Amino acid sequence: FIPSVAVPVSLVGTFGVMYLLGYSLDNLSLMALTISTGFVVDDAIVVIENITRYLEQGMHPIEAALKGAQEVGSTVFTISVSLIAVFIPLLLMGGIVGRLFREFAVTLSVAIAVSMVVSLTATPMMSAYLLKQVPSHGWMYRTSERAFDWVVNLYGRTLAVAIRFRAITLLILLATVGLNVYLFIRIPKGFFPQQDTGRIQGSILADQDTSFQAMDKIMLPMINIVAADPAVDTIIGFTGGSTYNTARLFVSLKPLAQRKITADFIIARLRPKLSKIPGATLYLQSSQDLRIGGRQSNAQYQFTMQGDNLDDLTSFAPKMLAEFKAIPIISDVSSDQQNRGLQAMIQYDRGTAARFGITPQLIDNTLYDAFGQRPVSTMYTSLNQYHVVMEASPEFWQNPLFLSQVYVDSAGGQQVPLSAFAQFASTTAPLTVTHQGLFPAVTISFNLKPGVALGDAVNASTRAAAKVGLPATIQTEFAGTAQAYQASLATEPILIAAALVAVYLILAMLYESYIHPIT
Repeated sequence: FIPSVAVPVSLVGTFGVMYLLGYSLDNLSLMALTISTGFVVDDAIVVIENITRYLEQGMHPIEAALKGAQEVGSTVFTISVSLIAVFIPLLLMGGIVGRLFREFAVTLSVAIAVSMVVSLTATPMMSAYLLKQVPSHGWMYRTSERAFDWVVNLYGRTLAVAIRFRAITLLILLATVGLNVYLFIRIPKGFFPQQDTGRIQGSILADQDTSFQAMDKIMLPMINIVAADPAVDTIIGFTGGSTYNTARLFVSLKPLAQRKITADFIIARLRPKLSKIPGATLYLQSSQDLRIGGRQSNAQYQFTMQGDNLDDLTSFAPKMLAEFKAIPIISDVSSDQQNRGLQAMIQYDRGTAARFGITPQLIDNTLYDAFGQRPVSTMYTSLNQYHVVMEASPEFWQNPLFLSQVYVDSAGGQQVPLSAFAQFASTTAPLTVTHQGLFPAVTISFNLKPGVALGDAVNASTRAAAKVGLPATIQTEFAGTAQAYQASLATEPILIAAALVAVYLILAMLYESYIHPIT
C-alpha cells in the first residue's frame, strides 16, 4: 500500500515543478514520467525493506522507521544523485536534439529528486503507522523466502570466486570497458527513427529544356502509376514552382493494417515502374513529423557545396554528384543545380536597324509585346475586374523559329522582319541559381536505403567528397537533418565522459574512497 501512495505523491510533486518551469504534458514529458515510475517505486521499496527488517527484530514501528530511514538515507540520496548525473549528457546536449530532450531530462531528474524526498519523509512516516509486527508468516512468505535465500547464497558463492581470482576479475572489467568503447565506435548511429506517417511526398525533376505545358504530359502518367499501387489511397499533384521543369506530388496511403508494408517499401516498389517514363525522374520520400531545416529538396538528407564563384561550382558540382551516385547505401541522389536551360540569343546589327529607322527600344517593345505578356487593358464588371494581356498565340511562342516571323514597325510605318537585321542562336543558361549565406550554392539530396543508418551514410558521403579534390574556393557541409545529426554527435563523447566523472565524484565523496565507486 505504501509504494502505491508514494508513486502518485511523487508524480504530483513533479507536476508542480513542471508547472513552475512552464512545461506541458507532451510525448517527451510523459515518457519521462513513465520511466521515473520505476525509480520512484525502487526508492520506496528500499526504505520499506530496511524498516521491515527492524520490525522483524522486535523493534517498535516508530523506532524501526526512524532507524531504518536514517540507515539507508545516504544510500537513497547517493542512488538519486547518481541517476540525475547520468542525464547530464541530455541536459547539456546542444542543437535541436538538445532542445527536444532537455524537457525529458529535466522532468525525469525532477521526478527522481522528488521521489528521494518522499522516500525519506512520507514513506517512513507511513511505515511507522501502517506497518505492524507480524508474529508469524504464511506459506507464501516462507516459500518466497527460501527462493531469496537461494539467490543470496548463489551470490555469495560467485562473489567468493570473484574475490579469489582478483586478477581475472579485473581483466574481465577492463575487457568489458574496452568492449563498450569499441561498440560505441562501431555500432551504427542514427538520428530520429524513420517514421511511417501514411504520407509520401514526391518531386518530379524533368529535363531542363522542358516547358510548363510538357510537364503536364510527364506528370499525368506518373500520377497514374502511383495511384495504381494497391497501397495508395489518394494522390494530388501540381506543376510549376521555382522552375518550369519541376512538379510536386502528395500521396496519402491506406492504413497500415490494410497495406501491410511500410512507406519505404512502397517507394522501393514504385521506383522500377516510374523509371520507365523518359525525360523526368520522380523522387519519393516518406513524410516525417519532425523535419529539421526549411529547405525544399528532392530527398530527406542534404549535402551543400558553397562557393565563392559560380564557375567553380559549375565545374565541380557534377563531379560531386557522380561520386554520390556511386555510393551503394544511398538512393534517390539528385542535385538542385540547373544550369543547362535553353535560351534564344538575339544579336542585331545596330547600323542595319538604324537604316530602317528602328531603335533598340522599339525592338525591346516588339519582343515584349509578343512574349512578355504585356497588360494592355482592364475590363470592369459589377463584381470583378479582368486584365487583358497581349501576347503571341501559344503555337508560335513554343518554338524559337517563330522569331523569324516577327516584324518590327519602323519609324516610317513599314514592317521590317526581325531576321533582316538580327541573327538568332540557341544557348544554355541557368534556370535558377541557389544561394546560401549570400554565396552561390549547390545542394545534393539523397535518401537512405532500407536498413541503413544515417551515420554510415554520412561517413560514406564524407569519403566520397574527399575524392573530388575541391579547390579552396568551395566549402562543403551537410544541411538539415544530417547537419543536426553531426552537431549532436560532435559533443556526445565529451558529455558521456562528463557524466561518468560526475557519478564517480559523487560516489567517491559519499563513500569517502577513491576505489569503492569503481568496485
